[in-house]
Amino acid sequence: MKNFALIVLTFIFFISCDDALIYYEDAYCIENISIIDPNDGLKENQTVIIKSNKIYQIFDSSNKKLSNKNIIYNGTNKFLIPGLWDAHVHFAFEESLAESMSDLFLAYGVTSVRDTGGDIDFVNKFKRESKNDPDTHPRIMVAGPLIDGEYNVYDGSSDQHPPLSIQTISEKDLLKQVSYLIKKNVDFLKAYEMLTLNQFKALTNIAKENNLKLTGHVPLSMDVISASNMGLNSMEHFRNFELSVSKNSDELLSKRKSLLKNSKKLSGGKLRSSIHSLQRMDAINTIDSVKLNQVINVLVKNQTWQIPTLFLYRTFANKTFKSDGWIENFNSFPSEVREKWVSKISKIDEKVNKDRQGYSNWALEIVNLMNRKGVKFMAGTDAPIFFLIPGLSLHDEISMLSEGGLSNLEAIKSATYNPSKYFGMENELGSIKVGQIADLLILKKNPLENIRNTKEIETVIKNGNILNRKYLDSLLNKY
Repeated sequence: MKNFALIVLTFIFFISCDDALIYYEDAYCIENISIIDPNDGLKENQTVIIKSNKIYQIFDSSNKKLSNKNIIYNGTNKFLIPGLWDAHVHFAFEESLAESMSDLFLAYGVTSVRDTGGDIDFVNKFKRESKNDPDTHPRIMVAGPLIDGEYNVYDGSSDQHPPLSIQTISEKDLLKQVSYLIKKNVDFLKAYEMLTLNQFKALTNIAKENNLKLTGHVPLSMDVISASNMGLNSMEHFRNFELSVSKNSDELLSKRKSLLKNSKKLSGGKLRSSIHSLQRMDAINTIDSVKLNQVINVLVKNQTWQIPTLFLYRTFANKTFKSDGWIENFNSFPSEVREKWVSKISKIDEKVNKDRQGYSNWALEIVNLMNRKGVKFMAGTDAPIFFLIPGLSLHDEISMLSEGGLSNLEAIKSATYNPSKYFGMENELGSIKVGQIADLLILKKNPLENIRNTKEIETVIKNGNILNRKYLDSLLNKY
């Protein structure tokens, strides 16, 4: 009887102890994990409670003990960061790949993207899919088509220039077409290079009136300071920045205005390329340090964000897409796209363009200077242009931002908190804070020690939904 009583008392003791421990109903717990918040940095041995699609609680793992009744994920020796943003993608650039891009993004930890140019009905299809199933699709913010001038560049005339843009002949025409895009619920607008000064001014006004961010390339008809002062909220690729910081900037602008009259009636793509060929390297070789600092100071004052796409430039310059390792990644693509890309790459020669390498190196130096002076960055790739792999290429961009002078934490911030802040979503996304949407990555290695460890993804959490490595691999092995 004594032994029986002891057994009963022991059983009651353990039941009572377990009842005294914390239990979270309809939730799961990530225990003993190291949190890397893009603003607060590293916090070790943390427990994160996910309930519904939100971060419900965060506390030191040693302070509270969890009941075994909980669903517990062991985070020992692992690292938690916010889900990544790719702030520059194009679903419409390679339409036969578009259906696969959401899967590719998630497989590589990209939980949100900013689509920076494509037919509005085409890109809205993927945005609707994302909204209808946020647990297994990346969040998609869309600009609709590039808003270009009379000689629009991406007019659909070739594979190199698929129909990503709209032509606008006048300010009135521009306002009409942009009003239509706003009715289609674009999340921001994108200006392109062939706009006139008056068209650009009209576009900045309609963006402000509708509380929409305006991103884009600085039009060739303008200088960077004017574009930033008028209301360009962010710049893609540093495009045409160099033309405004040359000691010959006034002369170059005057010449561009003459060329933009297009007396030879070139297509928009050829006209733009001819101007770049004439002026880009000339500008880079004649940089005026005083003008450079003046322009950067204006970008800081106006909080004009930069999306440098450094990896795009390096890939284009060095033709890294020709390597066997790069091409192996195409195995995650539909066979039609894989065969098309391999065929295209095989026809590209091995010669390295020194001017393109020079431009790529210059862009890296500009990131360093801008970062030191307080310009804010977002990580974006331009995938799938120039054979960039949706999702995977973002990790290379983050790594290059680190190479360009950002700390590893700043590089992570450029792909997490910063794009969220850009869209005014910083209170719900992009950090690891109570109340935030649970878009998170669990990494096997510490990206603060080596930024390339952002690729070491064990688990993606999308909208509170756990996507384990087996599921992520299945997204890469569909075809």
